[in-house]
Parts: sequence; C-alpha cells; structure tokens
Amino acid sequence: MSNASNGTGLREHMFLFSRFLRSPRTVGALTASSRALAEAMVQGLDLERPGHIVELGPGTGVFTAAIAQRLGADTRFLAVDIDPAFVDQIRRRWPAIECICASAERLDELVAAREMLPIDHIVSGLPFVSLPPPMTKRILASVESVLRPGGSFTTFQYLHGYGLPQAVSFRRAMTERMGTQPTSRLVVRNVPPAVVLTWHKAAPQPVPPQAD
Repeated sequence: MSNASNGTGLREHMFLFSRFLRSPRTVGALTASSRALAEAMVQGLDLERPGHIVELGPGTGVFTAAIAQRLGADTRFLAVDIDPAFVDQIRRRWPAIECICASAERLDELVAAREMLPIDHIVSGLPFVSLPPPMTKRILASVESVLRPGGSFTTFQYLHGYGLPQAVSFRRAMTERMGTQPTSRLVVRNVPPAVVLTWHKAAPQPVPPQAD
C-alpha cells in the first residue's frame, strides 16, 4: 500500500469540520485525529500476516493510513463509511483499498458478500456516544457476529466524555458481547486527549458432557 498523507493537515481538518456541520451525530468530531492516536489504534495488531481487517468510519483516513502502511500482501482490508464524501476521499488516496459507502449496521452482510469471514481485527472511528442507541446496538451485534474468537475490536473515547453515561454504557455492552475486559491506553497527543480501548473476543465455552 502507498504511504499517503496521514490525514491531519489543515485541508483535512477543514473537510472534517464541514462534514461535522452537515451531520454532527454521525461524524462526531470537529477535528481530525492525530498521528499519535492512529498509532495507538493499531498498536499490537499483527496486520502483516494473511487475514481480514475492517475499518468502520474511516472519515478523512487518519487510521486508514496507519493500517495501510502495515498491511501484508495477502491481507484483505475493507473500509466502511456512511458518508459518500469520506468514501470518495479514501478511494482517491488509496485506490487499492476497498472502501464502500454503507452503514456499519450491515457489516455482517458486507463481509459475507465479499467472502471475508471471519474478521481478525476491527478498527472503529465511529462516534458511538453520539449515535442513536438502537443503531449502536445493531452495529455491536454485527461486530460480534463477524469477529473470530481471539479477534480484536479497537475504538476510542475522548477523555472528557469517558465518564458520561453513554460512554460507560457502550463499554459495558461491548464487554458483555466480547466476553472480556478491554485494555486501555491514554493518548494525550490528540485534541482532545483520548482513551484507546481494545477488546478480544472470548472463545466459546465448551459444553459440559451430559451425565448418563
């Protein structure tokens, strides 16, 4: 993959701000994420080995760049964004990346249609705290259904909103679905500072044999 811009220049900030004004609930951020946050989002992910990677809500492509720089030749990468302007920008910058305009609620259908099941890693820039709860519930159900046991789901929450009821509720729901507690990393080199959260999906518990 080519090393395109990291997506944090003035033009990217202005573009993101314009999309935020159009749809503040689904964009959820006034400025593009920093390179430091992008690096933290992919930290510890083995993206070079053959596998399937999904990015939800790539936006201006800050996390996309960090993922693309680490992809192995036999690793498939799918980016999904509901905003056609963001999708067009990703496609122009990274022609080799498959980026589609669709809702993350349909993730199970999208990856099944592309024969990408199961997914090894999901990186999400979606603003779950500001999304309607029914939409978040459908997205999380789809994430759970496509992720392999041991696979990871990584997202972030801004530090100033970390204790909000919506943020706490999201973490609780994700922990329940994944069956594991998340690891967390504080990134201060971002405006505003953010907490990166990674869950690994637990393996299904074996069914105990029935007594005769």
